[in-house]
Amino acid sequence: SPYQRLGQRMQDITGDRGVLKEVIRAGAGEMVPQDASVLVKYSGYLEYMDKPFDTNWYRRNPRLMKLGEEITLQGMEVGLLTMKKGELARFLFTPSYAYGALGCPPLIPPNATVLFEMELLDFLDSAESDKFFVLTTEQQDTFPLQKVLKVANTEREFGNYLFRQKRFMDARERYKRASLILCRRPSNGDEQCQIDAAKLLVFLNLSFTYLKLERPVRALTYGEKALEIDKRNAKALFRCGQACLSLTEYEKARDFLVRAQKEQPFNHDINNELKKLAR
Repeated sequence: SPYQRLGQRMQDITGDRGVLKEVIRAGAGEMVPQDASVLVKYSGYLEYMDKPFDTNWYRRNPRLMKLGEEITLQGMEVGLLTMKKGELARFLFTPSYAYGALGCPPLIPPNATVLFEMELLDFLDSAESDKFFVLTTEQQDTFPLQKVLKVANTEREFGNYLFRQKRFMDARERYKRASLILCRRPSNGDEQCQIDAAKLLVFLNLSFTYLKLERPVRALTYGEKALEIDKRNAKALFRCGQACLSLTEYEKARDFLVRAQKEQPFNHDINNELKKLAR
């Protein structure tokens, strides 16, 4: 059969020929770790059928899915754990790694071998973060600094994903979780630079998110927090200027925007905001 012929040239990744793989385009970096959340495009096909029985390939913004929870097809999870970011691959799943002896009526017949094409767009390793947030506050405070920074960065990356999906309330919650653990962290002089660098990124994200949520007072608060860390940060000055403009505090808006322009004279967004203020 076509799938049998295809399987002859594919790699056996389970040792029992239950999941076979063919790389169409190689990826780069590390393979997907256990418990990661993945951003993947996929299409599933039955033998002798040209159209997929399941696909998200045409969605503009595919959903981030957590392995072991939101991806329930065993073959798909096994396959994803062999992939790298940017990789495009084809897989064959035997019934025991797909829909089993019963299938999934009316779409999937009993004992069906299925073909999946998957493209791994991105993944977030949330294992460390998951472990961290089940601990008590006292236990969290004893975590090594590098692990705390990794957890905060993971939360910020989740927030960035949600922001791109225009889920601004959800993004805000992720950024605030990152902010909370960073602001609570006691530090000495050597650690403070690393913590401040992480806090700066989170405060900038929160300021922008509150602008999107049309809450300029909170946007200004977090923009000013960012300026306490780096008083010449052009993004922070720009966000504060935008917030003041929304609050009709025009003199303050001009002050922030002129300072931002001084740092980045040819920044298109800053110059446009100054034109808007002038009007």
